[in-house]
Amino acid sequence: MANRPISTEAAILEQARVALTNTQNQPVIASLMTEMGYDSEKLNEGQTVLSETEQAYNLNKKEDDESSAAYDAYAASKENLDDHYRLLRKKAKVIFRNDAATMELLAVDGNIPAAHTRYMEMVSKFYKEVIPNEALQQKLAVLKVTPEVLASGQSLIDEVKTNRATYLLEKGESQDATKLKDAAFAKLDDWMSEFYAVARIALDDRPQLLEALSKTVIS
Repeated sequence: MANRPISTEAAILEQARVALTNTQNQPVIASLMTEMGYDSEKLNEGQTVLSETEQAYNLNKKEDDESSAAYDAYAASKENLDDHYRLLRKKAKVIFRNDAATMELLAVDGNIPAAHTRYMEMVSKFYKEVIPNEALQQKLAVLKVTPEVLASGQSLIDEVKTNRATYLLEKGESQDATKLKDAAFAKLDDWMSEFYAVARIALDDRPQLLEALSKTVIS
């Protein structure tokens, strides 16, 4: 259920919508289905199940869109930070190429980790060490690393942290909405499966009417 394509979900909703609407509006179908217990009350039950599924489906789409937008914002801010940091890192490696202690202090003597947490620790350490240290800033100023540039980097760090937190929140809400949607579709699938089983019996002598219920009949 969780892996059903969105287009298929939309098709399932449309099929159920057509089937229930035509059952209520087509006199012959309505009469034959009523004889099988699918009167207006029973069909209203199906409409309620369908409506709940549509709501869950639309909510899931909304949450997915919000999660996607939040991720894009997070990824963009991290890319901006990465560009900013890598340039300063290159400059620092030039300035302190003969100063192993400072290279280690600024964590510019190793590889840049891929994992988010370790990456942010490394990047944050660079700005944390340089910003309050006038001696380091004076040396970096030779390559145009100004206090404003450093402050800009710190702002990018804060932006990444904020955007990632927002993304994780939206991701969680999207996953929760997906579970609710899947449960709603499971309920609709169960209801419509019984509906179609009964319809095939009710319309046994009028099989072509099944076409009105979005069921293809093989002649």
